[in-house]
Amino acid sequence: MKQSKVLVIGAGLGGVSAAISLRQRGYAVEVYEKNSHLGGKLNVLHLDGYTFDLGPSILTLPHYLRRLFERSGRRMEEYLHLQPVRPHWRNFFEDGAVVDLWPEPERMAAEALKVGEPPENVQRFLRYSGALYDHIERGYFEEGLDSWRDFAKFYGLFQFRRFDILRSMHQGVAAYFRTQYFRDIFDFFIKYVGSSAYRAPGFMNCLPTIQFRYDLWYVRGGMYGIATALRRLMEELDIPLHLGCEVVRLRHDGSRVSGIVTRAGRFHEADAVVCNMEYLPAREKLLGESPSALAALERKYEPSCSGLVIELGLDCQYPHLAHHNFFFSRDLKEHFADVFERYQLPEDPTVYVVAATRSDSSLAPSGCDTLKILPHIPYRRTDRCWTHADYLGLKQRIYAKLERMGLRDLQRHIVREHVWTPRDIEELYFSHRGSIYGVVSDRWRNFGFKAPKQSRQFANLFFVGGSVNPGAGMPMVILCGQTVARMIERWERG
Repeated sequence: MKQSKVLVIGAGLGGVSAAISLRQRGYAVEVYEKNSHLGGKLNVLHLDGYTFDLGPSILTLPHYLRRLFERSGRRMEEYLHLQPVRPHWRNFFEDGAVVDLWPEPERMAAEALKVGEPPENVQRFLRYSGALYDHIERGYFEEGLDSWRDFAKFYGLFQFRRFDILRSMHQGVAAYFRTQYFRDIFDFFIKYVGSSAYRAPGFMNCLPTIQFRYDLWYVRGGMYGIATALRRLMEELDIPLHLGCEVVRLRHDGSRVSGIVTRAGRFHEADAVVCNMEYLPAREKLLGESPSALAALERKYEPSCSGLVIELGLDCQYPHLAHHNFFFSRDLKEHFADVFERYQLPEDPTVYVVAATRSDSSLAPSGCDTLKILPHIPYRRTDRCWTHADYLGLKQRIYAKLERMGLRDLQRHIVREHVWTPRDIEELYFSHRGSIYGVVSDRWRNFGFKAPKQSRQFANLFFVGGSVNPGAGMPMVILCGQTVARMIERWERG
């Protein structure tokens, strides 16, 4: 019997996961990537003794990653070393309050009492969050559901109330917590998908369970170790990887795609294609969709937020920083409105700061620090023309904010600086309008659904990554690749 051949466009984690999962099922697989590295947004920068993770900096739900190794007859521990992060986060507020998040209930209770939040509220909320997660995991995650019709078929019509569908994420949070500190902290779990807690559906409150139940992890040596480990696994499984080889077009005939065309003009035939380029850019660049069709799709699958990605090498350390830190806006609701409703650069952003040397001193010279600084900002828009000077102005506001909130004389201690704007993100990754997390989760636009994994137009074309279900984040795109491999096998069997 002829061995079916599947070509994968893009070596992000979704594409790599799909390739490995297909190879486990006996398919002939090849991967084509336009950039010179595997991993997509999981990227790394080495600069004069400093090591920076340019992309994702938090790993959750590692069991989805572990599956790729175990189903290949390997032990993940032989490829990379995971270590839990403590505390999970440190949260800084303008009035000087500092709250840590811990998975241990007794330590979390002590943090709540520091700011007047009854500890029982935390446990009540986590029970609510856990029930949401369990309900979502068994269908949306594990079965790969793609639409309301799939949901109704799997769960039954009378189960939708269990998704907390009548409230926004923020309304769900506010129903459990008394203090603004804890409302802000748990609202900002929406950072995992680059959306607004005031517009995301209530079932996004499943996100804290991902962290509190399954822990938060760091990869020794830097998060890019995940990409290095997966490349080694691909080599062992004899999966060809073509780096620096951009796919520019999908050839199709009727209801099927026949293969890919590379920048060099070469055609490669395929029985099926998996596309790890984001959904709308792929339909524009590879399938030549009309502007009107793309505009209609974008109304439903609006991009998530983007970010100003700042990497700093310092000649000192700030001992009061944890590995993961959040410096909150005075008014988080206004921050969300700036980014997701008014589409303007925020005057007072909530800022994520990673000091990874707290877990791994090898990332910087002795006595020095690396900082990753990431504020969420709007994606690139045709009705806004932000200049490079506008982004630099935002950067200076962020530096001033961090200095005011405890990083004294930060700018005097910067010896290396690397900055990416949304345009840089868009150009390097073909990320739609510079978005970081794929498609926004918005109860009024898409109710949290992303694009479907199987093309409605071409039966043998499949999509993976943060812009399709189940969405953004390393564990979700890794799971997506595994689900698509299963879908291709079922589709081929008819």
